[in-house]
Amino acid sequence: MSGAAAPRIRPVGPAEHAAVAGMTVAVYEQALGEVLTDDYRVILSDVDDRAANASVLVAVDPADGQTLLGSVTYVPGPGPYAEFDSADEAGIRMLVVAPLAQRRGVGTALVVACVNEARRARKARITLHTTPAMTGAQRLYEGLGFRRAPERDWIPEPGVALLGYVLDLDEG
Repeated sequence: MSGAAAPRIRPVGPAEHAAVAGMTVAVYEQALGEVLTDDYRVILSDVDDRAANASVLVAVDPADGQTLLGSVTYVPGPGPYAEFDSADEAGIRMLVVAPLAQRRGVGTALVVACVNEARRARKARITLHTTPAMTGAQRLYEGLGFRRAPERDWIPEPGVALLGYVLDLDEG
């Protein structure tokens, strides 16, 4: 990323699906190690399905508009990628930042884009899950006003604990 310029956030293009899939799996493998299951690797890799059923956003270097710096899946409501049931909620899934772009505001920009989209859609709240090991992500979410929501914690499979976070959105 050039200088301190903010990344450009935009929808993923079909030609970028493979690169986003590779980056997503690589970042999750680094963060989760052996806890990452083969089944979840398949889900992380299926950017075609995510783009068809949710909104996949990418952060790109503003200097060239093409170098992928990160990605996130914005879930606009209940559906195959939702980890919630309420129509007045939106969700954030699969936030990743390329290792060379970490700690440069890329993750923040992607989360803020999702929050802004949820506000435009007049959602009451936006939710997400992270793992206990992803302490950097937890700091990012808490810094943006998300609160821990232990009532939303869950264990999707043995050995995999997910921590719930919620950001209540106001009209203003």
